[in-house]
Amino acid sequence: MTRGRAAGWRSAWARLVHAWQADRRRWMLLLAALALAATFLSPSVKLPRRLFEHVVVIDVTQSMNVADQRVAGAPVARLTAVKHALHLALDELPCGSKLGWAIFTEHRSYLLLTPVEVCANRAELRATLARIDGRMTWSGDSEIAKGLHSGIVMAKELAGRPSLVFLTDGQEAPPVDARARRVFDDKPGDVSGLIVGVGELTPSPIPKLDPSGRPLGFWQADEVMQTDARSQSRGGSVEGERLADDGAAAVAVPGLGATPGREHLSGLRDAYLRLLAQESGLAYMRLQEPSEFAAALRARTLARTVTAPVDGRVALAGLALALLLALELAPRWQRWRSG
Repeated sequence: MTRGRAAGWRSAWARLVHAWQADRRRWMLLLAALALAATFLSPSVKLPRRLFEHVVVIDVTQSMNVADQRVAGAPVARLTAVKHALHLALDELPCGSKLGWAIFTEHRSYLLLTPVEVCANRAELRATLARIDGRMTWSGDSEIAKGLHSGIVMAKELAGRPSLVFLTDGQEAPPVDARARRVFDDKPGDVSGLIVGVGELTPSPIPKLDPSGRPLGFWQADEVMQTDARSQSRGGSVEGERLADDGAAAVAVPGLGATPGREHLSGLRDAYLRLLAQESGLAYMRLQEPSEFAAALRARTLARTVTAPVDGRVALAGLALALLLALELAPRWQRWRSG
């Protein structure tokens, strides 16, 4: 019985091969038509994929208006360069990934848009990003460490617990003393993410703008606090905050602390941001090439492996195209071999 069934299968296979060889062109056309018809069914298959979910915090304080960056060869403000890099990076994230916007001003990070799927909401993400500017700030203060801490808290409280991407030049205003740095209870690595330093290392004048964003010149030395708040017996911006010399050792960092007579100028506080990244368990990079920034948002350390549907229409359309090309090229190949 088993031998008979095997012989039947071999006979059916032989007939199928014979039919294929006898009318190969018609069979290939039929397969191509079936593949194209199947695309209308929107087939999909679930496969493990590396996707990303980020909440991006953008520093909109006044020092981000310093025009020491370049886009297409033209000088632009730091905030403009940030938005340009994010606009390009948005196209590089794979479908299924999520992105949300937040701003930092004064001493807190504020959520504007919870992370949404990038492909289905690309137009909305671009439109909201375009509207982020320095007019959203309401205070001259820029307490970076506190803004980063509140960004970490925000990311922990969001559904999906997204990675945090914090873009800033790192300039604290009023200046911060290393002995009086705020000490946070954040657990390093509790939130994955990236601090992105923006700006040139050489300090430049900070533009002064009115509430409508119109230029009023530059901030002068006598208009900006030139010493840290502690030396002036000022309290913290948050009641009951714990400082570094309340029990933890002060850390000496180049560029951290007041620079009397130069606080009205702004340069990237690279060493300070590296320290904050180390203390919070985040990665750090400088914003230089948008392509490098886009790649950093797709870093393996920030990826999440999830089972997600993959659109099968592209594969079916490719199969149909390959069959049609084979129909066209096979006769030419035979003539070339025989000629």
